[in-house]
Amino acid sequence: MSVLEAGMMLCFGASWPFQVVKTYKTKEVKGKSILFLWLVETGYILGMLHHILYAPDKVIYLYLLNFALVGIDMVLYYKYKNRFSQN
Repeated sequence: MSVLEAGMMLCFGASWPFQVVKTYKTKEVKGKSILFLWLVETGYILGMLHHILYAPDKVIYLYLLNFALVGIDMVLYYKYKNRFSQN
């Protein structure tokens, strides 16, 4: 397993739980970029495919965790994106 890649995934992934909690608590997505979230998810898919096809190791679990957290944030985005425009 690449210790450096695992460290990068841990550092990068550390922000997602805070973002998910913030979105859930505030129910506010103003300023959030859904394009950015889709690009990040695409990057995680490509990283997972690389580990499945060429370099199988345990770092894929970090990709899966981060992928799930970004996915949750995306679900919250779509849930709350029109929340205030309907009032």
